[in-house]
Parts: sequence; C-alpha cells; structure tokens
Amino acid sequence: MKRNEQGAAVIELALILPVLLLLTFIVTEFGRAVYQYNSIAKSVRDAVRYLAVQTPGTHIAEARSLIVYGNTAGVGTPLAPGLTLAHVATPTWQAAGATPAINTVTITVTGYTFQSLFGSAFGVNLGNFNYSDISATMRAPS
Repeated sequence: MKRNEQGAAVIELALILPVLLLLTFIVTEFGRAVYQYNSIAKSVRDAVRYLAVQTPGTHIAEARSLIVYGNTAGVGTPLAPGLTLAHVATPTWQAAGATPAINTVTITVTGYTFQSLFGSAFGVNLGNFNYSDISATMRAPS
C-alpha cells in the first residue's frame, strides 16, 4: 500500500526550524563577542606600544583615547558598543632589575560588558556578559 505523505516535509521543517534559528543566533552572538574582544585587545596592544616609546607618566589621555576610539584625538565612535574611557585603568610603569634596568608599561581594560543583540531566543538567555580584564605589557626601549 502506498501512503499519502504530502505535507510531511513542511511539518519536519516546522519542528526543526526553531532549533536551527537558535543555533544561528548563538553562532552570530559568539562571533560578535569574539570580534569585539579581539578589537579591544588589539587597541590595548596599540596603546601600550604607543606608551612604551613615551616618557613614563605622560600621554595617558591619548593612550586611553587610542583604546576607546582608535585614535589619540579621542573623536569618533567607540570601537566597541558601550566601551568608555572609564573602562581603561591608569597605565602603570615598572622598572625591574639592575644595570641595565628593564622598564615596562602595562595598561588594562576592566569591567567591559558585551552587549548582545538578542536578549533571548526561544526562551534561551543570550544576554550580556562581562569580559575578564584585557591587558597588555610592553618593554620600553632603553
């Protein structure tokens, strides 16, 4: 006997579509989170590289602007949504060792929260989360 299977594909699609959409949302948000983290980490490395060639204790405002805005002038939109100058800790310079002393500079972004595009999808919370501290240290040329 031949069975009538018209409409079976539509029902299967209706059953699997929420799962596929949920996976799409999760992958999209994960990709955005990684992209934002890498953007902030790169800007922190750029700022510490900038400070490494400056006189210790100077050009702090420019370095903080470099992290948040991508330029030393502090103009434009932030590199990551919600990133502000308040998230950038004051850089620290350290000297270690005897002759010749090794001078290093460290700068850190703390308390940045990733802002999700989707609060939740199909009852699964895709909300915001805090990144751990993003920091970089570089040796200053002697």
